Amino acid sequence: MMQTRFVATQVHGRYLVEPAVRPASAPLVVGFHGYGESAEQHLDALRQLPGSRDLTLVAVQSLHLFYTRNRDVVGSWMTRQGREHAIPDNVAYAARVVGAVREELGAGGPLVYLGFSQGTSMAYRAAALSGHAGRALIALGGDLPPELAADPSLRLPPVLVARGTRDEWFTQQKLDNDLTALAHRGVPARCLVFDGGHEWTPEFYTAAGAFLRELTGEA
Repeated sequence: MMQTRFVATQVHGRYLVEPAVRPASAPLVVGFHGYGESAEQHLDALRQLPGSRDLTLVAVQSLHLFYTRNRDVVGSWMTRQGREHAIPDNVAYAARVVGAVREELGAGGPLVYLGFSQGTSMAYRAAALSGHAGRALIALGGDLPPELAADPSLRLPPVLVARGTRDEWFTQQKLDNDLTALAHRGVPARCLVFDGGHEWTPEFYTAAGAFLRELTGEA
């Protein structure tokens, strides 16, 4: 009879860095892309944040890569198969990225996690479990992962949760559930519902910029 086994192995992750003019004191924004996206696409989105020249931007590429029909390389953070192993692997990966960027650039400024779509769950996990405490967390179009929502000891920085009115994946019900879970755990959370779909919009960027300025004082 077939039996399933898992074995640990070493893989190399890839991330893109765009340092601020003064990286030692600048806020460090670590972003996680959505399903079927690349680090390049995510970095382009991060560049639209207000005051991005004064931010050190990091776009983390997922470990699980695949080709599109056009032969572009994109990624996914995990699937339901082997999820219990993928979660700690990805958290450790995120922690190493933050540690490597801080060491390379001497980046001691406020740490901000940002996730879009599927990458939102990774932003939550990195903020809660990586050992690198964040000053803020921005969650766009994605939900709080269930294992964190069920954890009564959950500790997170202030969170901005955003969704578009026409977003069919991150529904209003999911948003309400996340806000309730965060409130029960004493996590300061701000909500933005903007006119749009599953996307980055000017209204979101304006709100994210204000959120960053308030919590870091430099964005």
